[in-house]
Amino acid sequence: MLGIIRQKVGAGGASLLRTRSAVSALRSYSSAGKEMTVRDALNSALDEEMSADPKVFLMGEEVGEYQGAYKISKGLLEKYGPERVLDTPITEAGFTGIGVGAAYHGLRPVVEFMTFNFSMQAIDHIINSAAKSNYMSAGQISVPIVFRGPNGAAAGVGAQHSHCYASWYASCPGLKVLTPYSSEDARGLLKAAIRDPDPVVFLENELLYGESFPVSAEVLDSSFCLPIGKAKIEREGKDVTITAFSKMVGYALKAAEILAKEGISAEVINLRTIRPLDRSTINASVRKTNRLITVEEGFPQHGVGAEICTSVVEESFGYLDAPVERITGADVPMPYAANLERLAVPQVEDIVRAAKRACYRSVPMAAAA
Repeated sequence: MLGIIRQKVGAGGASLLRTRSAVSALRSYSSAGKEMTVRDALNSALDEEMSADPKVFLMGEEVGEYQGAYKISKGLLEKYGPERVLDTPITEAGFTGIGVGAAYHGLRPVVEFMTFNFSMQAIDHIINSAAKSNYMSAGQISVPIVFRGPNGAAAGVGAQHSHCYASWYASCPGLKVLTPYSSEDARGLLKAAIRDPDPVVFLENELLYGESFPVSAEVLDSSFCLPIGKAKIEREGKDVTITAFSKMVGYALKAAEILAKEGISAEVINLRTIRPLDRSTINASVRKTNRLITVEEGFPQHGVGAEICTSVVEESFGYLDAPVERITGADVPMPYAANLERLAVPQVEDIVRAAKRACYRSVPMAAAA
């Protein structure tokens, strides 16, 4: 594989950058349903970016012949060939290093991890080689690479396959960290990540791949792209702000529906980007609602919610009418048993209870204890 990259880059990249003739520029989607799964959104974004830019290529375990462990790369090997859809051995440190080296030479690799838990094998390349090179070279080295794959809890896969790495990677300067929720997010943010000149960590969620979301004609357009660093207000409200990312956005929206029936108007913010964090949107919302609930699957200590709380305390403390509440995963490795697993990750009812406490509609936890 390294020999292929050396050979192609050495020859001016002509062969690696050559694409097979495309049968169609865009995949066909039903105009009647106007819905798309997150899986198809990711697949179409990869397809269109590979078609538009011959420097883009995909590499990872089972991305080619098997068409992806989660079928995200379905059809891409047949369309673009083995020089641009590369099956790798089970050696994350090896193929991640090759990907970073290819990015040094001006290519745009998309490196897929079967789960971000396995990115720990490659963290030296992600942090020391990719994230820090632009700064250490005084801007002379650009590293346009995307690291993508499922992150966080799935179902019944145990502690070593359920870790949320959002706060890990978001703490590192030089990286951009994206966390899509809907099909619109997945499609628009992945396109933005591939086009970005800097290394991007793209954290997907396995349980969202099969979920369908409404999409507009604008989203289906090949030029569609979402800005990195901008959150989306999924639901407007006036009584309490709820921030969430990835799968937890859906939980927050369900909680908001329940709260609305009890007279509490919740504003739900889909963060979309963890680094850079859209602090202005968060603080503007808190200054309107005067209350904040943060939701994440990760561990409580040094989490994304802790950073959001700090930002609000620093910039909008005078607007708060209640203590900030953080909803997180339990501070334990993920249990394997299904009943314990459910207790270890946030649930809709946890968000509802926290919002009621913030709005003084229930007994505070301290008083109840």
